[in-house]
Amino acid sequence: QVQPVESGGGSVQAGGSLRLSCTNSGFTSNNCGLGWYRQAAGKQREWVSSITPDGATSYADSVKGRFTASKDNAKDTVYLQMNSLKPEDTAMYSCKTYGAGWYCSSSRWGQGTQVTVSS
Repeated sequence: QVQPVESGGGSVQAGGSLRLSCTNSGFTSNNCGLGWYRQAAGKQREWVSSITPDGATSYADSVKGRFTASKDNAKDTVYLQMNSLKPEDTAMYSCKTYGAGWYCSSSRWGQGTQVTVSS
């Protein structure tokens, strides 16, 4: 299976929190990294965060200090904890694997999960 499944989105007020999940069977055993991306209506998709096979994380400046990526290797699942949400965080959030191997690099985009933050 080379297609992630995202979940955990919803509608919250500004300042609230959500935890997104991305499950991709086999990404752990194939030593894939995983990136989180978001796309607001009418805008380009942008990178949000990445996590390496060994758990090192990186973040876009816009979310640094508010979002935290983590993973559970036993479940082939990556999480994105989003705190202090702002209206500008409203977007469709998607995830995708990456890496040198064919398995990691051939992953499809998932359906995404919608996050809506009201002021």
